Amino acid sequence: MQQQLERGVSLAAFFAPAPAIHPNAALMKGVVCGVRVEAIADPLMRNIRYVDTLIDELAKGRTMAKTLRQ
Repeated sequence: MQQQLERGVSLAAFFAPAPAIHPNAALMKGVVCGVRVEAIADPLMRNIRYVDTLIDELAKGRTMAKTLRQ
């Protein structure tokens, strides 16, 4: 992470090589930092918030299958 910061890599460039988002991610609902995840228009920010939501749900003890509505 420090190397990315030192190189000045943008947030979009940082996430670009990441694996594909799960197809059911769009089914995730919730609020992260006071913003409804499903209402975020920018695709990059929405994907970042999906990851935030997933981490929050896992920290609460929920399974990935339940969070991703599998």
